[in-house]
Amino acid sequence: MSEQTNSSIFPKGDPLPTSYFTGSAFLYTLASRDKNNEFALGSVTFEPGARTHWHTHPKGQVLIVTDGNGFYQEKGKPAQALKKGDVVNIPEDTEHWHGASATSEFVHIAITNFKNEQNVIWLGPVTEQEYAQVNQK
Repeated sequence: MSEQTNSSIFPKGDPLPTSYFTGSAFLYTLASRDKNNEFALGSVTFEPGARTHWHTHPKGQVLIVTDGNGFYQEKGKPAQALKKGDVVNIPEDTEHWHGASATSEFVHIAITNFKNEQNVIWLGPVTEQEYAQVNQK
């Protein structure tokens, strides 16, 4: 596992697959789905410029920003700038992406609900043009 950053409350975790993320992103698992919880809980660290691909969650997701600066964007809507302390409640089946700004690391806790055996549906990458437009604002 990677070392903990100075201001993060959890270790950086293990690298996430580049098939679903652009840039370097890491996951530190806090809780897995089990007989008591129908969700997965993890701290996700994005290095500057890193972001998820577009995706949806069949039963929604909650993001709690713990460090850095980043963005959340729903398809067809303006991006929201995010900072430490922000909370995003993502409705089920909403196409979106989230990740770091071009100049800052970004860390959030993700609470992702399951519907049957599925908690995410991955779509295509956020284009460089889409990402550049968000960072120009």
